[in-house]
Amino acid sequence: MTDLSILQLAMILGGVAATAILAGILAGLLGVGGGIVLVPVLFWILSLTHFPPELSMHMAVATSLATIIFTSISSARAHHKRGSVDPALLRLWAPGIVLGALSGGLAAKYIDAGGLKLIFGTLALLVSINMATPKTLVISNHLPRSRAVNGAISYVTGLLSALMGIGGGTLSVPLLAGFSVDIRRAVGTASAFGFMIAVPAVLGFIYSGLGVPNRPPLSLGYVNLLAAGIILPFTVGFAPVGAALAHSLDTVWIKRAFALFLMITAVRMLMSALG
Repeated sequence: MTDLSILQLAMILGGVAATAILAGILAGLLGVGGGIVLVPVLFWILSLTHFPPELSMHMAVATSLATIIFTSISSARAHHKRGSVDPALLRLWAPGIVLGALSGGLAAKYIDAGGLKLIFGTLALLVSINMATPKTLVISNHLPRSRAVNGAISYVTGLLSALMGIGGGTLSVPLLAGFSVDIRRAVGTASAFGFMIAVPAVLGFIYSGLGVPNRPPLSLGYVNLLAAGIILPFTVGFAPVGAALAHSLDTVWIKRAFALFLMITAVRMLMSALG
């Protein structure tokens, strides 16, 4: 257990609640996964409260993934009702996604905090550039014909998503769009990928964190159950608020502002990893 004071715990839990509200609103407003917001902000909150630095990134990533298990179910059901989940694409990418996510969770046992920050910072920087670029990068006018190539792409997507603590959308939607998959099918199917990433990744992070000293109370491996329990009601409750705002605000400039926030966060994460 850690020797955190009551004040430090209150600061952490208050920060977690505020972060969850922001993540929920942005998820509804911009269609981004909450994990891309939760992980860096949780990491900085933990850092400010002098939480053990060797645990901060692992706890932030694993706890974010635990919340995605439940939010992705809700999101996937909503997209399925609208017919935007592609069963064939789901079957094609599911094995690689699941295996990659499990590999990522298990690999966390051997990757230190600096390594996780380097992975998150690098990929978040690429995501921010993609968000700020108005034109979608086109890789091909169709998905690869080879099942092996699709398996390799989906495996890497699952692996990196697990190590970043994010669901399926942040990496797979731009990737699928690059292969000329209809954006509605890409977003809908990626919502189902979120569940396939989160479950095996969380199991891996639980195993990787078992017996690690100085974890906060109510932690299962690297997953903090208390933080996850606080985050879920806010992310689920405020996503509709963001969706409603999307109809009354110019989301282009909000998306660019978020891309700038993500870019600054990514650079700070990289500086922290390399410093």
